[in-house]
Amino acid sequence: MRIAGLMTALASLVIAGTASAQQRSTFANPLDVDYRFMPDKPSRREAADPLITLFGDDYYLFASKSGGYWYSPDMRAWKLVIPEGYPLEDYAPAVVTIDRHMYYTAHKQKAVYTTDDPRGGKWRKIADIDAYADPAFFLDDDKRLYLYFGSALNGSISGVELDYHNGFKVIGEPRQLMTANYADHGWERSGADNLGARMTEGFRIGPYVEGSWMTKHNGTYYLQYAAPGTVWNSYADGVYTSAAPMSGFTYAPYSPFSYKPGGFAGGAGHSGVFQDKQGNYWRVTTMIVSVLHKFERRLGIFPAGFDAGGVMRTNTYLGDYPQFLPGIKANPLDNNRTSWMLLSGGAPTTASSALPGYSANLAVDEDIKTQWSANTGDAGEWLRLDLGTTSTIHALQVNFGEQDTRALGRSNTIVAQYVIEASANGRQWSMLVDRSSNTRDAPHEYIELAQPVATRYVRITNAHASDGRFAVRDLRIFGTSPIQPPPVVATFVATRDAQDDRTVALSWTRVPRATGYVIRYGLSADKLYASYQVGDVGTLVMNSLNNGVTYYFTIDAIGPGGVTSGQSVIAVLPRQRPARDSDDAVELAQLWQHNGAERFQWLTCRPGGCPP
Repeated sequence: MRIAGLMTALASLVIAGTASAQQRSTFANPLDVDYRFMPDKPSRREAADPLITLFGDDYYLFASKSGGYWYSPDMRAWKLVIPEGYPLEDYAPAVVTIDRHMYYTAHKQKAVYTTDDPRGGKWRKIADIDAYADPAFFLDDDKRLYLYFGSALNGSISGVELDYHNGFKVIGEPRQLMTANYADHGWERSGADNLGARMTEGFRIGPYVEGSWMTKHNGTYYLQYAAPGTVWNSYADGVYTSAAPMSGFTYAPYSPFSYKPGGFAGGAGHSGVFQDKQGNYWRVTTMIVSVLHKFERRLGIFPAGFDAGGVMRTNTYLGDYPQFLPGIKANPLDNNRTSWMLLSGGAPTTASSALPGYSANLAVDEDIKTQWSANTGDAGEWLRLDLGTTSTIHALQVNFGEQDTRALGRSNTIVAQYVIEASANGRQWSMLVDRSSNTRDAPHEYIELAQPVATRYVRITNAHASDGRFAVRDLRIFGTSPIQPPPVVATFVATRDAQDDRTVALSWTRVPRATGYVIRYGLSADKLYASYQVGDVGTLVMNSLNNGVTYYFTIDAIGPGGVTSGQSVIAVLPRQRPARDSDDAVELAQLWQHNGAERFQWLTCRPGGCPP
């Protein structure tokens, strides 16, 4: 059925409006911006190595290979600026604002550019500098300017001071501040599983160390860096700390502190820290696709900050579920996720057609790397989901695929037009979202409904595919379900590898009504800041630990009905550490008293496994 006939047959009953950009209070990763198609083949979108900075009343978003940058007063909708006066095809932008002027350089750019009107987009070159790889500016409290840099296999991060009053000339010599150490830092090892990877140049264990960033908090300098490589979901950020900007850095054993290997969209490396208008910290990161091209990437934003002890944090827990926009919550670091759960994961699907190898179920598999594709890009191609029970929808995320596209660069004609309908019985349909006249390129459109809608079936129908076939990576539906939350994961075991301290194997008893699990872990039972999300499985092997460090683990169960937090905590000691030394005994006694015997389980893990 052509779309015009379909629209006539719908009876035109609109059962819900969508919240306008100004009304919307939530968002979901990956960010929905008009990611540019690269100017060379294969046709694919890309953005990476991001930073966000405040200038005046606007947030400015810069990212690699984007042909420009974006601005927004509130981060609800981003407007593209295509600037004049500086190169547009560089990786790893670096930006700093000094005295109402914005300064820009990029990966091995060898120049600095400036503007006092970034909205207007007119820049001019003001200085020549050395070719710094993956640069990052940092303006200290005393107004001294530093630039941190480095991007190499088994590489390092260095720093140099620049005199912006004198043509950005170097003050002193560059200093190496840290270097790769995958022998002790499991997460720095290459590969999606941190066990190495076969590359064009051969098998690789060592990481690319790159993506430096500096943050100062309460007198401490936090030197951040990315590893092991931007092509894997294991891409993450670690941190070294010091009391000085150019010396004395020591590794923070809670690294990686920005880490998201699981979920719909993985990756949280090569990031930039910024503060919103209320002073809260956030982190804008690189997220990984790497299907059509190894550098096919997207952007994500996560709450960030520091705990009372100075531990740097990035909250990626269920980090591609809906969360509140900056300015909504007073403490987004620990209080930014909505109660809306994923309703569409694994839902039964049917479609008008499916290209071989791109079946309809791939549109609900919670994997950005896969997609359903119709046989054509014609109007009327459709995908239908059965949520299994009448549920209440609060938001949707439509992630389009680039199947057989030919687009190169930017074009005003690259827009998806479609409608989404809802049905209680799968026969009579009402309009939920009407984008049949859409004029905005929105490859990851996030739609918050003005009023929630109770329904069981959801259908998306193509009105116009600007290029290629009608393809959807995932149609993600969020809201509440009458299904009860899953029960507590009562039994699980964690075993440190007998030969490799960087590896731990976890296993647990799967529970009813759970569609996935989140393993939370950290360096103490009350600081389980890191998380690893998996599907409906009962095992996970993590190869991303640090040598010689005790870790604590718990497992949450997630499903359409909600999240059930783990109540048992397992402590996993390193192999090199004596069993239950005096410090451990004191900590054990305190934890046992605080949590109760039934809620805290102490396991001393040695070669050969953990006692029950």
